[in-house]
Amino acid sequence: MRDWTPDWLPDLTEAERRGARLLALLLLLGTAHDLWRAHTPRFTPEFAGTASADTIGTPDAASHPDPTSAAAPAPILDLNTAGVAELDQLPGIGPVLAGRIVEHRRRHGRFRNIDELLSVPGIGPRLLERLRPAVRATADRTP
Repeated sequence: MRDWTPDWLPDLTEAERRGARLLALLLLLGTAHDLWRAHTPRFTPEFAGTASADTIGTPDAASHPDPTSAAAPAPILDLNTAGVAELDQLPGIGPVLAGRIVEHRRRHGRFRNIDELLSVPGIGPRLLERLRPAVRATADRTP
């Protein structure tokens, strides 16, 4: 039986060949997974209310609202007075990031505008745009 190994490839033991095949298989699976993720839409809350082709014509929550879940719009938080617990309720903000915002305010003073959130580690332009409708930065109210 002739070995399939080309002349330019060094001679490998059977264990090395198995390892190379396994490595090639893992690389192939990783590439297939990346391609699948790139072409599969992810569920995001901002699209939660849109109807898909398979739900058109079926009753949904918008046509039959639940009286127990009548949520009032969330109040706009002031970055200069909100605590960690309040900031934690914002979209995309967890307890660690809320703590960073409060710590940044303690070290650098009041926020003059919302764009100053970009100087807080962990907040980038996309998260800032998600937060913009939910927060404000009031002017200093010293008498």
